[in-house]
Amino acid sequence: MKIQLWSIGKQHEQYINTGVEDFTNRINKYFSAEWKIIAPPKNAAALNDKLMKKAEAATILSLLHKDDFLVLLDERGKQLNSVQLATFIQQQANSSIKNLVFLIGGAFGVDEDLFNRANKVWSLSQLVFPHMLVRLILAEQLYRACTILRNEKYHHS
Repeated sequence: MKIQLWSIGKQHEQYINTGVEDFTNRINKYFSAEWKIIAPPKNAAALNDKLMKKAEAATILSLLHKDDFLVLLDERGKQLNSVQLATFIQQQANSSIKNLVFLIGGAFGVDEDLFNRANKVWSLSQLVFPHMLVRLILAEQLYRACTILRNEKYHHS
């Protein structure tokens, strides 16, 4: 199974990039993992929130394959603890999912078309975080889940 981490927005800031790269490299010891940073629409400044979300959704939907398992990160999703996340990842691997895509939406959230396409909606927290930090938190939590699956010492429960 390949884990794809997608985010709408700018490239990682350097202070975030180091951590994101470190945790992504660690994940690669368990599953193939890669980031895809999706640029906002070129005419973003001229779009209102709704049109921006529609344009971003159209881009993302064009990149997804029909058999990709899409996990949408959104504050309205279901929260999981680290062990539940590990169990979820193992279930997807056992189900022969080829691509497990985690999507961090744009600054204004995501269009309903993406909610409808998502196989799972997951909330990291009821708090709202800057997108750059969500990337780091997501990478760390996925690494943590991998270590839980292997019963390694990183996670202390």
